[in-house]
Amino acid sequence: MASTGLRGHPDRFLPPDPRVEEPYRFTPQRGLRVAVLGVLALGIFAVLFLRLWALQVLAGTRYLHQAQNNQLRSVPLEAPRGPILDRNGRILVTNVAGTKALLWPNDMPKQRGRDTEVRRLAAILRIPRGEILAKIKEHAQDPLTPITLQVAVHKEQVDYILEHGDEFRGVKIVQTYLRRYKSEALASQLLGYDGRISPVQLKDLRKQGYKPDDVIGQAGVEATYDQSIRGKTGIQVLSVDSLGRPRGGFIKRQDAQPGYALRLTIDISLQRAAERAIRYGIELARKDGHWAANGGAIVALDPRDGSVLALASNPTYRPGVWVGRVDPKAVAPLIDLEAAKKANYPGLDRAIQGTYPAGSTFKPVTALAAMETKLVTPYQTLQCTPLYVVHGATGAGQTFKNWDPYRNQPMTMTEALAASCDTYFYQLGYQIYGLPSSYGHPLQNWAGRFGFGQRTGIDIGPENPGLLPTPAWRQQTFTKKTDPLHWQEDSLWKPGDSIQLAIGQKDLLVTPMQLARFYALIATGKLVTPHVAEDIEVPGNGHVGAKVLRRFTPPARSSGVDPNILSVVRQGLLDATHSTEGTATAVFGTFKVPIAGKTGTAEKIVPLPGYPAGHSEDQSLFCGYGPANAPEIVVCSLIENGGHGGTAAAPAALKVFEQYFHQRAGQLGSVYSD
Repeated sequence: MASTGLRGHPDRFLPPDPRVEEPYRFTPQRGLRVAVLGVLALGIFAVLFLRLWALQVLAGTRYLHQAQNNQLRSVPLEAPRGPILDRNGRILVTNVAGTKALLWPNDMPKQRGRDTEVRRLAAILRIPRGEILAKIKEHAQDPLTPITLQVAVHKEQVDYILEHGDEFRGVKIVQTYLRRYKSEALASQLLGYDGRISPVQLKDLRKQGYKPDDVIGQAGVEATYDQSIRGKTGIQVLSVDSLGRPRGGFIKRQDAQPGYALRLTIDISLQRAAERAIRYGIELARKDGHWAANGGAIVALDPRDGSVLALASNPTYRPGVWVGRVDPKAVAPLIDLEAAKKANYPGLDRAIQGTYPAGSTFKPVTALAAMETKLVTPYQTLQCTPLYVVHGATGAGQTFKNWDPYRNQPMTMTEALAASCDTYFYQLGYQIYGLPSSYGHPLQNWAGRFGFGQRTGIDIGPENPGLLPTPAWRQQTFTKKTDPLHWQEDSLWKPGDSIQLAIGQKDLLVTPMQLARFYALIATGKLVTPHVAEDIEVPGNGHVGAKVLRRFTPPARSSGVDPNILSVVRQGLLDATHSTEGTATAVFGTFKVPIAGKTGTAEKIVPLPGYPAGHSEDQSLFCGYGPANAPEIVVCSLIENGGHGGTAAAPAALKVFEQYFHQRAGQLGSVYSD
């Protein structure tokens, strides 16, 4: 029955089995929906096909032409560097308008065509072909940044490139700013110069936002304060075709932000006087028979806060040689060792880089150390004799001479400083040498506290720390490897080392800046940090004054010297310029402003043509401050190979004091000086 019923009624089903999945049923309604969707899809594909066919076939040529003529090129908009001013607001460095040629290597023709363009560019811009190729290679990893081919491009070169634009693909002439040094050659080493960033510099500075072909400070304050005075580069957009040819003017996107102004502590009038004073000192030295006098340095410092009022070095150079089209011959003495030697190193800032034995200008250090160590009292006398003999263990004696062979009298500390008696200080040096080991090395310890043997911290560089010799230094310097024949003897600190150090000779080396800092300490009791920057400011105009953004006030610290002991040294320095026994009285005795100071004559080995190896020349030095009772200025003067301190360096320093105080000294008397 069941079987027959199923066959007779095919529309009947058994109850659904939950274990078996029900088959999918394709109904007429679903079929209609699929048909509609299919028609829509075919319609959409047809529209897209027709549109693509219209773009590529019907309008392909027109759109290709538009694409080739609507490329955008970003061009850096150079920011003018901020001006540099002296302490009175006089402009020392500013900018002038110029032109430069930029190149985008990607827009140049390939292979042979590129070589032809490089040759033509080299000929037109008058720069070596290899230099252009080197720049292209250098920028291979940064195709979006243009290459600066030439700065300060001449008008005829600009005109030729513009007239033959099709021949110089990727080349664009743009406006730029060139540095103008209004002070000419004054303060050259201090101001420094700017130039294109080098690959080594870029590697170190890229994280600070510097880019290839940026102009940065390369020396002096231009380098130290580059972040403040360089400004912020802007961006311009240039429309070009596929060959890099301009198709319209610039579209400004972001203006460049000019750099801030840098105000220095330098007084340009005093700087001019200092540079003239060095030449005056050299002239005096040569007239006195010291024909090898050929350079020098002068530092003028405010002892109250460390402001550098003048920083002069001779010989010098004109920073303008680095501006625009650099002449290799003009800059050779600044970058080539052999050329620099022939020109007596004009790029060297002798005030902070040159090192010299201090000579008698170091005697106040010995005086302070000896009195602080209780080796001598201010009014205790020691005999000033023509000779001082030290007997060794074998009985043999070593003789040390006084600069004045006619002196033979007892002297107090102030008298010994005034007369600069060498044998007085020899005795102190020998006494210091004989102190028990528990005392350490008091002369070196005090000299170190006064800043010798270390950098002063001045905000330009590089700065030489000089050399403060110690027994440990001798052991480290003279070894079996460095001194195979005499190291066992040379590595020992002997009595003669302390004796000669007491008068600033033997191994001691100092910079004029270190001496100026020490004499500022004598004047005020404080060890200041020299600095040449006064502040960073937004330049003012006729209606609004300058706005100071940052003022520089480097720290000063106490010297730790007993004020009573310091007053003894001050009196000795005043006597040195005013008493009848003073070594600088003939120079400063008639000057209306009381100057306290010390002359110095230091022997230094100087190789000269026609003289044997080991030949030495006297370095002429003077350091002093004024007014003696309320110091405002410290001046340290050095004339290389200039003879005695009183005959060359002291008269040169007087010229700086005259300019500062607007006073003139009377006629110089006969100078008898160390």
